[in-house]
Amino acid sequence: MPRLPEYLRRPIIDTEKTKTVRKILKTKCLNTVCEGARCPNKSECYAKNTATFLIMGNVCTRNCRYCNISTARPEALDFDEPKHIAEAVRELGLKYAVITSVTRDDLPDGGAEHFKNCIDEIRNVCDSKIEVLTPDFKGLETSLDIIIKAHPDVFNHNIETVKSLFKAARPQGNYQISLDVLRYIKNNSDIITKSGLMVGLGEKRSDIEETLADLKNAGVDIITIGQYIQPSKSHLKVDKYYTLEDFESLKKLAREIGFKNFQIGPLVRSSYQAMNTWQEYK
Repeated sequence: MPRLPEYLRRPIIDTEKTKTVRKILKTKCLNTVCEGARCPNKSECYAKNTATFLIMGNVCTRNCRYCNISTARPEALDFDEPKHIAEAVRELGLKYAVITSVTRDDLPDGGAEHFKNCIDEIRNVCDSKIEVLTPDFKGLETSLDIIIKAHPDVFNHNIETVKSLFKAARPQGNYQISLDVLRYIKNNSDIITKSGLMVGLGEKRSDIEETLADLKNAGVDIITIGQYIQPSKSHLKVDKYYTLEDFESLKKLAREIGFKNFQIGPLVRSSYQAMNTWQEYK
């Protein structure tokens, strides 16, 4: 794999705070996308006493070609997990909690009720704001209605890549279904909506412009854009490392399309600076 540019490198941070976060996660037997997806920002986030909780196991029923989370037959749901998530949020003193999941196509509702249970349990023990980053639930409106009823502060569903590369990167996903999911939440609730994509997979600028316009038309309020980094040799190759100047240009493009709230940069991931972006939107 090509050598990472210096601006994509992150130092390892190991402090009492990062140790505390790891200890609480281990004690509660919780997964995080920080570890599962090899997020480059995990040390920074751990140092700030935050993490993105990964629910419903650590294996996925889909095989997206950019993702480091394993594909396998998932285990049964842990019905104590929502309570443990809530306890971890309280013990960490989080003012803003992010909950995401693997895709669970094996479950009739895709895991929507489990998301709702996590939201409810957190609200039973503290007043943390809650962002959920969900799979597409196969576009099932009944599943989306469960999320709407739970009413997280932010609903995030990542489009991940541009329309022209969608099938190559997400062979079991559907570009239009992802847009429809975001549009349904916006049209049927007052929940803030959010989505994100990676760059560096071979997309053209016109592709990015098209996808951002589609997200805007779907009513998305907040977007994130970051550099794709190849997790291993078996994943999709990096076609291009965007420069810092390229990312400044993407910020300009986002503004031109009408987005006022975004996180765009080399190491930006969907949950990066999530509380700050929410506060700026509010």
